[in-house]
Amino acid sequence: MFVFSSVAVGFALVSFLTLPSHAYSASSLFASSALLANPESVLGAGIAFGLAALGAGVAVGYAGSAAIAAIAEKPNLFGRALVIVVLGEGIAIYGFVIVFILTSLSAP
Repeated sequence: MFVFSSVAVGFALVSFLTLPSHAYSASSLFASSALLANPESVLGAGIAFGLAALGAGVAVGYAGSAAIAAIAEKPNLFGRALVIVVLGEGIAIYGFVIVFILTSLSAP
């Protein structure tokens, strides 16, 4: 269920990003030009971003808890622990790049 909600949020975000600037109502969410051009690429972009955000959340969760434990024992490890946690967040950034690649392919 959590994976489905992540994918749904990703699809909604991608649909909102591809809307024209003057059409931000809920009724025009599925009437954007990107969805009319190629709905499969927008759906793929939503799935890609949702799963990338889910993966980033899992990575930051595990790395963050390990980083807190390491910092509690040795406070001088803060910089190294921060870098490891930020590397996990890069997964979501890669997913966001895929959103722009897939939605640019749907342009006519």
